[in-house]
Amino acid sequence: MSANQSPAGQQPTTTYDSAFMKACRREPVPHTPVWFMRQAGRSLPEYHKAREGVPMLESCTRPELVAEITLQPVRRHGVDAAVYFSDIVVPLKAIGIDLDIKPGVGPVVEKPIRTRADLARLRDLTPDDVSYVTEAIGLLTAELGSTPLIGFAGAPFTLASYLIEGGPSRTYENAKAIMYGDPELWADLLDRLADITAAFLKVQIEAGASAVQLFDSWAGALAPADYRRSVLPASAKVLKAVEGYGVPRIHFGVGTGELLQLMGEAGADVVGVDYRVALDEAARRVGPGKALQGNLDPAVLFAPTAAVEAKTREVLESAKDLEGHIFNLGHGVMPATDPDALTRLAEYVHTQTAR
Repeated sequence: MSANQSPAGQQPTTTYDSAFMKACRREPVPHTPVWFMRQAGRSLPEYHKAREGVPMLESCTRPELVAEITLQPVRRHGVDAAVYFSDIVVPLKAIGIDLDIKPGVGPVVEKPIRTRADLARLRDLTPDDVSYVTEAIGLLTAELGSTPLIGFAGAPFTLASYLIEGGPSRTYENAKAIMYGDPELWADLLDRLADITAAFLKVQIEAGASAVQLFDSWAGALAPADYRRSVLPASAKVLKAVEGYGVPRIHFGVGTGELLQLMGEAGADVVGVDYRVALDEAARRVGPGKALQGNLDPAVLFAPTAAVEAKTREVLESAKDLEGHIFNLGHGVMPATDPDALTRLAEYVHTQTAR
């Protein structure tokens, strides 16, 4: 089933005819829909107040707190979709991997996974492992009404990179050493992560998420041939596993201009584009049959309003002939961004694209 169909045996949900969902299905929209990656979080003072004294991973397990943080940018910015507040390592933590998110560093894994014996530590994820996700999404969908909720998960390659490196990396030497040197172990690791990721997305969809996004944050570190051979099969498995739900599937990575066609081939309905490639060129690379999401440089938001609007017009002009377009940043909102700049940007896109 494609995202152009409502779920089998069900009537269209309250979010089905929203601008965001229409754009995902490449249908006419009343205006270009807007949401921002990392819109729920560090740029908002209300976020810091809500999370005061609560460690990051713990905050992801408190349903009422998750709901509040997820809703904050919807209330403030008037965006066309909410994105579930969580972190890509949450399912790994839920199955017992000893990790933490350290301020100023990111996810840190106590015992990296680097041998075949280590694979046994990656057990299947069950809905009971993340019951707080089901509860939080129930709270959210009741509050959001016709505003879609986007669920998300980290893609197998990015999760594998964290697990093997033990934390963030700029070179991925340990991960690539296994990918090149022990391709069977690499394939088994990514396949296991694909199952965990698919299970995590299914929980979110079954709880009420209207769409899902697969973040392959670090896929831009790969050459196309390596991506096709060593990464695409696992990402395709994840996206195929949730196809039957009929919800739009978004696929996004950073620095993936050379991979856009392959990321579309993996099975996405919408391909996210970072700020390095203009959307008309991205459409040529991806090919027909896909909506695109993006792609204002997040750093532009630190410039005066007139400059932000000028760069926004460039993005919209580049997107004018797309089959479907969701306006977003070319990566996540930076922590020091002025929230009012995001509010003005959402309103500006809506005004400029009103039909």
